[in-house]
Amino acid sequence: MQLSTRSPQTQTQPRRIDWSSVGLHTFLIILAFIVSIPVIWLLLSSVKAESDLVTESLQILPAVFQWDNYVKVFTEISFGRFFRNSIFLSLVFASLTVITSCMAGYAFARIPAFGRVQLFAIVVGLILIPAGVYIIPQFILFTLLRRALIDLIGVSDLLDYVPWILLGLGASPFHIFLFRQFFMSFPKELEEAAEIDGASIYRIFLQIILPNAVTLIATSFILNFMFVWGDFIMPILYLSDRTTTLAAVLSGAGYTNPQGYPIVSLKLAGSVVYMLVPVVIFFFTQRYIMRGVVTSGLKG
Repeated sequence: MQLSTRSPQTQTQPRRIDWSSVGLHTFLIILAFIVSIPVIWLLLSSVKAESDLVTESLQILPAVFQWDNYVKVFTEISFGRFFRNSIFLSLVFASLTVITSCMAGYAFARIPAFGRVQLFAIVVGLILIPAGVYIIPQFILFTLLRRALIDLIGVSDLLDYVPWILLGLGASPFHIFLFRQFFMSFPKELEEAAEIDGASIYRIFLQIILPNAVTLIATSFILNFMFVWGDFIMPILYLSDRTTTLAAVLSGAGYTNPQGYPIVSLKLAGSVVYMLVPVVIFFFTQRYIMRGVVTSGLKG
């Protein structure tokens, strides 16, 4: 008979269960489920019949799954046109805001000028002002401007997009702050070496600064895109029925029956399709968002 040569010290010890870790994961799973309840309810309600949504008793699962609700979402309204309008506005605003905010952030971080500190304090102060404070004067300003442009060049659908163009050209205080903080933490020795080689400030910005700020640029673009994509107040105020966005249609009378009452099941199905865009964008770009916010820094 062959005896085992393994010593008691070398025998595998049974792995102990970390009950604190089990409890933490259990709590997080329960919390995630609770947070997901509205989304689950939206998905289930989007495939219900209209009669199932107005019953007095609580009905979680639909009696019959109405998958044709998602077909009617595209056929009951001009879904494609409103979707294109949303994409166009989001891309235009995000592109302009990123360009101007990046340039302003670099100017605050690197270009010495009289009153720079005081002006940056005003920019930071603008972040603290809620949007509801200036929505009325902003509406009056853009309305008067639109009338002046109509008198100048005539009626055009492109005039409806002027508020987003001007706001994009005016930059975003929050994103100016993000870019400024990032550029403050950027090694100044690289810029000084480029200056010694004869590079101008424009060349330094385009060939040295921007390539090293790709992560923050992508983060800023995504956040600005999602801001316009999810906004329905400005489209309701400034856009016509032809140029309005999908968010405004879903929040208003987009899906109605012949009597003018909203078709709730189609609104819910349309909302599911509408939220697929931000979900897909976040799924593919979440690493840029996390890295961009972290690398922006808070010093300076």
